[in-house]
Amino acid sequence: MDVADLTPAQARKRFREGERVPTAGWCRGWTQANLIAVPKQLGYELLLFAHRNVRACPLLDVGEPGAWSTDLFAGDLRTDLPGYRLYRDGRAVADLDDVVEEWREDLVPFLIGCSFTFERALLDAGVPVRHLELGTNVPMYRTNVPCAPTTTLSGPLVVSMRPVPEALVETAIEVSGHYPMVHGAPVHIGDPAALGIGDLARPDYGDPVEVRPGEVPLFWACGVTPQAVIMASGVEYAIGHLPGHMAILDARDERYRVS
Repeated sequence: MDVADLTPAQARKRFREGERVPTAGWCRGWTQANLIAVPKQLGYELLLFAHRNVRACPLLDVGEPGAWSTDLFAGDLRTDLPGYRLYRDGRAVADLDDVVEEWREDLVPFLIGCSFTFERALLDAGVPVRHLELGTNVPMYRTNVPCAPTTTLSGPLVVSMRPVPEALVETAIEVSGHYPMVHGAPVHIGDPAALGIGDLARPDYGDPVEVRPGEVPLFWACGVTPQAVIMASGVEYAIGHLPGHMAILDARDERYRVS
């Protein structure tokens, strides 16, 4: 079966059984989300951080402390994503297939919108999506743009990049702008140096893609931002998804489309 035709439950079963792959293009019509789980004592700070940085951290769902499912994710957050990243004292210390042993009773899971959710709408509007064409992960970059801080959380904005033919830039802006809860319209268009990105061929996360003649790089706020903030802030313990390896929710894309 084409992975685009899978239901969220079918996809989660494949990940639980060991499939490890970026999820762009999976489960057509179903919403994808970033995972970040932090100790309960940091939960309010992360909630406030998300409120202050809604473009990068549009919050879709929050679980109870210790919970490994939420209202929008009926699976097991410890096993049903295709990859995880473990943080200790602000350092990424391991990439893991599951986090059953690492999941603590005080961890609060946050599910944050993902731009994969509006990629089908881009395709339907005639906007090509290069990483889908290539079957690779989307390129993501740490920028020199600081997020609005809280008392204990601060760090850089992370962006994802998609090259778009110049004639379709306005279409891409309009289409993605209808999905504010999954990052919405681009935060920057054109020169990557304006974001402090020195080389598009060397993303901080994901895989590089070619920007061809006549194309313009468009940059969207990215839900990997909390993981960059975890590192910059020296958070003592956290679990995130492996960038590009998302939680697939039991919610339809259209739920997050606004007129």
